[in-house]
Amino acid sequence: MPDAAALRVRNLRKAYSDVVAVDGIDLEVHPAECFGLLGPNGAGKTTTIEICEGLTDADSGDVELLGLTWKRDAAELRQRLGIQLQETQLSDKLTVRETIRLFRSFFRRCAEVRDVIGRVQLEEKASSRVGSLSGGQKQRLALACALVGDPDFLFLDEPTTGLDPQARRQLWDLIDQFRASGRTILLTTHYMDEAERLCDRVAIMDHGKVIALGTPRELIASIGADHLLEISAAESAARLDSQVFIGIDSIRDVRIEDGVVRLMVTELHRAVPAVLDELSRRRIPLAELRTHSATLEDVFVTLTGRHLRDD
Repeated sequence: MPDAAALRVRNLRKAYSDVVAVDGIDLEVHPAECFGLLGPNGAGKTTTIEICEGLTDADSGDVELLGLTWKRDAAELRQRLGIQLQETQLSDKLTVRETIRLFRSFFRRCAEVRDVIGRVQLEEKASSRVGSLSGGQKQRLALACALVGDPDFLFLDEPTTGLDPQARRQLWDLIDQFRASGRTILLTTHYMDEAERLCDRVAIMDHGKVIALGTPRELIASIGADHLLEISAAESAARLDSQVFIGIDSIRDVRIEDGVVRLMVTELHRAVPAVLDELSRRRIPLAELRTHSATLEDVFVTLTGRHLRDD
């Protein structure tokens, strides 16, 4: 990676009355990478990204973006950034073409309106009013508005929230294309599959702090288990406790939530037969058994004891 960071954040803090939204975080985003800020709602992701975008003032700390700062270089930064907010309010009366043309007028260095419409696959909707677009089409239009200034750095705040699977994958392809052109992306999301699919590195946030940082593969490896085994008993959940599984080879961690036992295991082919034998020995009937490879969601659960989408 080049020595110069595309984004450098140092000791960033922001509070709203007695609520600390961002609590002294440090981050570096390398040029030409897609960097993800992950965490549940209220973790501080949006506040962090809004400070980096120049939309919110920090209480303390420093932000350097493309070698520039908002205090000295605000006008230059606005010309070099593309921003898609969590909710982008666009005029329902304007057409897709008119909307992109309007945003294009804000920048010195611009992409052609026709080219941007093509990149977000809205050619058939170019003359349609914004108010008539579907949710996925509006998200693609918001991304087009962020891309029309030919930015060096792209901010995406929860870009696929509320979209159907097909619309999500279309946006993923657009993000891949932007990164492939050598530009840098900072995106926030609480979809762990999205982060694993798109991001070179991720920072997991919780309660305003960064609690883990690395590539998706590094973070998943850090929990010491390759697979998750989930089981539930056919009868009273009280009969299933962590003592049942102590001493079974390959099991690294045991958690019980709402009667479901989550076992983190290193060797699935050894753990499953051993667990079934132990349940049989104790005469505990099995209602359900599921397995999956470890994910970033499991990293968060391991670190916090909560799921990313818990309120």
